[in-house]
Amino acid sequence: MRVGVLLFCTFLTLFASPSAYNEGKKLYFSKGCNGCHGVSAGGTNIYPALAFRRKAFLVYKLTRLRAKQGDTQLSQMMIPFAMGLSDKQIDALTTFLSDYHEHTKEHYTPDNSMTGGGSS
Repeated sequence: MRVGVLLFCTFLTLFASPSAYNEGKKLYFSKGCNGCHGVSAGGTNIYPALAFRRKAFLVYKLTRLRAKQGDTQLSQMMIPFAMGLSDKQIDALTTFLSDYHEHTKEHYTPDNSMTGGGSS
């Protein structure tokens, strides 16, 4: 079964298109994934980060969850969300997450801080 999933993932990766990325982005927000995994799919202290994960891993996990197979109690919470996903939707979601390239808020670093004497 794992070989089949890996072949399926390879096929999807070879034929993924920009429209799959955009469709995955729409699904991520319309299905409410951002409510737990964050707006930038970076995860929280409870829920895992999904952005930049390998596509094959994400397809494997979502396919198992769609088949009502959760490894942990926390992952079993995902089953109702995954059950209604088609293969095409799983492809789109995993394309969006694995190829994540959205603009995120700039973070403070000394390189972009203002310098000065501190007096006014």
